Amino acid sequence: CRARITPYAGRDEFKSAHPAYESMDPYLKELDERLKIIAAKFAEEIGAVRSGRPSVDMVGNLQVNYFEQMVPVNQLGTLSVVPPREIRITIWDKNAVTGVSKAIEDAKAGFSVAAEGTIIHANLPALSNERREELGKLVKKVTEKFRIEVRSAREDAIKKLKAAEDKKTITEDDLESGKEAVQKRVNAANESLETELNKKIAELSE
Repeated sequence: CRARITPYAGRDEFKSAHPAYESMDPYLKELDERLKIIAAKFAEEIGAVRSGRPSVDMVGNLQVNYFEQMVPVNQLGTLSVVPPREIRITIWDKNAVTGVSKAIEDAKAGFSVAAEGTIIHANLPALSNERREELGKLVKKVTEKFRIEVRSAREDAIKKLKAAEDKKTITEDDLESGKEAVQKRVNAANESLETELNKKIAELSE
């Protein structure tokens, strides 16, 4: 299951109350962009951790030898998930069935594969309790790594705001408003990480 991370989506703009001073928007936009990159990387890493729930992405891009050409599975048939743990592939050309079955088996992703005419059933076995525990620890470790990245982004944004205040390009009041805006974004990013972590742990228990 691909994680969906929602970074802070506010449209607040912070312009100094003093026309002679610069806007804080560039600092906040830079933070927004950095948090988006962190969110995308987190989604990619946590999504790569196998849960007890199958996803068509697990087999869709596997390469199949089809008439001496390497072709991904998703170009040879339609893929669907059949709960609780089956991926069903309906192959368009019966000549590709053997190659697709072999590609899934060779991937060593733990699927048991059975062909029935032009339909391939790829079943993902349930995780053992020991493996669930290992993966639970792994996703928590991944989440903590990205919490640290969020914290680092916060610290860098506040340093830049303080430097601007030291140079008198923003006021002391602007600095305090900017800190609040930074914290609002950081809170949203951390809440999103926590939500996705809980979803992944729930998937692992299935």
